[in-house]
Amino acid sequence: MDIDIDNLKRWIGTTVVASDRVTPGPPTALAATLDRERIYIAGEALPPPWHWLFFLSMGTLADAGPDGHPKRGGFLPPVPLPRRMWAGSRMTFFSPLRVGDEVERVSRILDVTSKEGRSGALVFVKVRHEISRGDVRLLTDDHDIVYRGLPPPLEPSAAAKAAPTDHAFEREIRPDPVLLFRYSALTFNSHRIHYDHPYVTKVEGYPGLIVHGPLIATLLLDLVLRQSPRTVIRSFEFRAAKPLFDTAPFFVCGRPENGGRVALWAKNAEGELCMDAVAVTDGLG
Repeated sequence: MDIDIDNLKRWIGTTVVASDRVTPGPPTALAATLDRERIYIAGEALPPPWHWLFFLSMGTLADAGPDGHPKRGGFLPPVPLPRRMWAGSRMTFFSPLRVGDEVERVSRILDVTSKEGRSGALVFVKVRHEISRGDVRLLTDDHDIVYRGLPPPLEPSAAAKAAPTDHAFEREIRPDPVLLFRYSALTFNSHRIHYDHPYVTKVEGYPGLIVHGPLIATLLLDLVLRQSPRTVIRSFEFRAAKPLFDTAPFFVCGRPENGGRVALWAKNAEGELCMDAVAVTDGLG
């Protein structure tokens, strides 16, 4: 497929502004989804990266594309490739969101690039989100979105990288459809790869429902906070390496390093690296 990258680059600089109120319902529901019994009340700080519960895009069903996402060509460029994945993020946290906050998010397209991959063209879109409360900057979040075509039939999978084995703490996650449904509902994510088994297997060619990248990232930071509930997370970045599916358990793992850094990763049941991440904290207690 020919990609008119010059046309797609016209979206660079596109900016949208959204406002929201941090209400207690979504974080209380996410806590329950993560097997935490917690009711959030006014004034309480949310853990990172729970800002993903807010500023949700609520397009009408008529505006949904065949993959369940909104049709392309609005804020995001109309990339003519069927697979769209959240490849990673880089976040800096200045001050927490608190229940009751009136907040604003400014989103801007920073870059659009393309290259040839093993199975054809790849298009990368970088988006920066900045969230503030009045004049107080709360966080920045740079998203990397990748678009790709469907793999040719019988194409061999890329060689997987083995995950580290020197974790200091680890948690097993069983990604059943209930977990994936709850997270999709909480984030108003209608991408069919997370809940529509016939679609994800027969149209996109995956072996099962795909675990949301942001959910895996949330579980990685939740792992840190389970080890040290009072720690303050200053920054966090992650990179998706291989999809995880609802067909088998996976593991979130961590290892403290110098300077308050915590190496984090997710691995599948075969020990393959599926997400690589690092958090910078004020030190684990």
